[in-house]
Amino acid sequence: MTGSGDDTDGSGTTDEDDSPAIRELDATTVERIAAGEVVERPASVVKELVENAIDADASRVRVAVENGGIDGIRVEDDGHGMGESAARRAVEKHTTSKIRDIDDLEAGVSTLGFRGEALYAIAAVSRLTVTTKPHGGARGTEVRVEGGETTHVGPAGCPEGTTVVVEDLFYNVPARRKYLKQPTTEADHVQRVVTGYALANPDVAVTFETDGRERFATTGRGDLRSAVMSVYGREVASSMTSVDADAPDGPLAGVSGLVSHPETTRASPEYVATFVDGRWVTARAVREAVVGAYGGQLAPDRYPFAVVFLDVDPATVDVNVHPRKLEVRFEDEQGVRAQVETSVERSLLDAGLIRSRAPRGRSAPEQTDIAPERASDTDEEQSAAADANGGTNTTTSGDHSSSADASTDTNRTNATGADPRGLPDTPATRSGRQQSSGRGRPAGARSSSSSGSSEQTGASSRPDRQDDADDPATTPDVSGSRTPSVSDGDRQTAAQSDPDRKFRGPVEQTRLSERPPDPEYERLPPLRVLGQYDETYLVAAAEDGLLLVDQHAADERINYERLREEFAEGVTAQTLAEPVELELTAREATLFDPYREALTDLGFDAELTDERTVEVRSVPALLTGHENLVPDLLTAFVAGDGAATVTEAADELLADLACYPSITGNTSLREGTVVDLLSALDDCENPYACPHGRPTIVAFDRGDIEDRFERDYPGHGGRRDEL
Repeated sequence: MTGSGDDTDGSGTTDEDDSPAIRELDATTVERIAAGEVVERPASVVKELVENAIDADASRVRVAVENGGIDGIRVEDDGHGMGESAARRAVEKHTTSKIRDIDDLEAGVSTLGFRGEALYAIAAVSRLTVTTKPHGGARGTEVRVEGGETTHVGPAGCPEGTTVVVEDLFYNVPARRKYLKQPTTEADHVQRVVTGYALANPDVAVTFETDGRERFATTGRGDLRSAVMSVYGREVASSMTSVDADAPDGPLAGVSGLVSHPETTRASPEYVATFVDGRWVTARAVREAVVGAYGGQLAPDRYPFAVVFLDVDPATVDVNVHPRKLEVRFEDEQGVRAQVETSVERSLLDAGLIRSRAPRGRSAPEQTDIAPERASDTDEEQSAAADANGGTNTTTSGDHSSSADASTDTNRTNATGADPRGLPDTPATRSGRQQSSGRGRPAGARSSSSSGSSEQTGASSRPDRQDDADDPATTPDVSGSRTPSVSDGDRQTAAQSDPDRKFRGPVEQTRLSERPPDPEYERLPPLRVLGQYDETYLVAAAEDGLLLVDQHAADERINYERLREEFAEGVTAQTLAEPVELELTAREATLFDPYREALTDLGFDAELTDERTVEVRSVPALLTGHENLVPDLLTAFVAGDGAATVTEAADELLADLACYPSITGNTSLREGTVVDLLSALDDCENPYACPHGRPTIVAFDRGDIEDRFERDYPGHGGRRDEL
C-alpha cells in the first residue's frame, strides 16, 4: 500500500475489509419483526384482544374465529369503549392507557395489557378494523389499518363497547403464514386461550365460536364452579373441591381455586390452569406444586383438573419476562412452590380425597428381607398370628402394621378377580397383571436356562411366607454367614427350585452369556443378582461394575413391547356389549369431528350423541376396558397436528397403557420374580429405557467405584486381588 489515497490507521490495515456491511433497517421491516414478538399465531392475537376487553371492564366478551383464526378473528366486548381521538391513538406504536411511566412498571402492573404494542403489532401483519363507542357516547368510530398503515377513520353505528376484527393474518408476511399449523390445531390453541380467561374471570360472560358454531359460553355470574362446568363439563365440575388458603405462611397473600378428585384426570398437564393476580400464565413451578400435592394418588403420567389462583404483591412478580406475557418470574419461587403444594394438599386431605400416607386401597408395603439370617421367633409368631387373623398382621410397629397379604395387593388380582388399581378385568389387563407379577412373558420371549422355568410366579401373585428353615442352601452359621460347604452352584440350583424365596444369595443370570448375540437387539451383560434396594431398585453385579435396575421402568418396557407387537399384528375392533358414554370437555368436543377418522383408524367406533357426550361402541380388542382413552387420544392428535400422527398417538397410547399393570416402586419382590423380570427385559428390543424415555438401568463401572473409595492412593497400587 503505497498510494497517498490509502486510508490506513498506521497499523497496516484499512477501514475497508471483507466484513458484511452494517446498515439500518427500514421502518416497515422493523415493525414486522417487532410484531412477531407479540403476534406468533392466531391465539396470540386473541390473547391480546381478550386482555384488552377485560381491562376495559367488560362484562361480556365474545370470541369467534374462522378457519382457525387464519382467515378471520372477531372479538366483541361491552367495555367502556373509546372516542374518536382515543381510537386513532390506540392503533399507534407504544400507546396505552394502562401505565404512565417506568415507575408504574417497576411498582408492578395491575392490568393484563400494558406495553401499548398489541393493536399496533396486530395491525402490522393483518387487515384490522376497530369499531368502538364509549358509554354514553353519541356515536361510534371505525378505524381501519392494513399492514400498519391507517387507511380509514370515520363515524360508525355500533353498540357501546369495542369490536375488533382481524382478517388475513400474515397476508403480508407469507413466510410466517406458511408455518402456521392446520386450522384445527390453530383453533385449538385459540380455544385454550379463551378457556383460560373464561376461568380467570368467572364474573365475565365469555362465549367462544369456531366457524359459526358455539363451543362454550360461561354465565358471568361470578361462580367459578359454574365456569368450570361450562368449559369442562358437569362431571369434572362435580368432582372438584375448593382450595381456600387466605393467609398461609409464605410469599403469597392467598391461594384459592378448585382441584379435582385424583381419579378425574387427563394425560395432558394443560388442564392444570394457573393464574397470578388474575393473569393466565404457564407457571411451571405452580403446576408442579399442584401435581405434587397429590403425592402418590395420581396414576402415572396423569394430571388433575385444577384452576388455581395466586394472590401476590405485584412488586414481587415480574410479568415482563416475555412479550407474550405467558411467563412470570417470582421473587421467591421456592416459597411459592411450597406454599401452593401445602395449600392444595391441605384441601385434598380435608375433603378426604387423599390420605397422608399410603395411596387409597393400599397398605404400606412389606420390607424386603434380604439379610442372610433366619427369621426370629418373634417374626414367626407374628406370621402365625397374621394367618390366624385371616392374613391381618396385628402388630403396630411403624409403617408396617398392615397385613402381609395386603402389602402384595398392589400387583395382584383380589379374590373376586378385580384389579386393585381399578382397571377392568379384561384379557388385556389380565395379561398385564400376569406380566407385573412375573407370570407372563412378553411376546417372543424365550425361556431362561437359569430361571428353571419359563412360568415362575412372583411375589405379587401369592401371600408372603417364611423361607424353609431346613433348606440347606440358606442355613446360616451362628455368625449369620452362609454355610461354607454350600457352593454357588448349589445356591443357584436352590434358587431355581424355589423362586418364591426372599433373597438369600446371589442368583447368576447365565443365559445371557450362553446365547449368541443378535445384532438387531440390544443385550444386557451377564448379571449376578445381589438383591433389592428400597423395594424399588434391583441390584446386580456385572463383569465391570454394579447395576441398579428400576423395577417399574423395566416392567413398563416389557409390557410396552408386548402391547406394541400385538398392535402391529393388526387392529381388531371389539364391539362392546353396551355402548359407553363419555362426557367431553368443550375442547375435546371441538376436536372430535376433525379427528373422528383417526379414531376409526385405531379401532374406536365413536359418535357424538350431543354437544358434549360421545358414545363409544367398539374399541381395539387389546384395549377392551379402556374406552375412556378417547378424550386423551383427541388431544394427542391435535398435539401432533393431524391424523398423520395416528401412529405416534397409538405409540404414546401403548406407552401409557404399559404403565398401569407394571410393577410399582415400594413393592417387595422375590428371587424368581427378579430373574424373570431381568430375563424378559433382556428379550426387549431396547432394554435400557422405558417407553417414556426414562432409563431402566444405571451403571457404576469398576473405575467409578474404585475412585470413590480412593483405591489408587499411595501404597495401594498393587494388583487388585492383593488389596
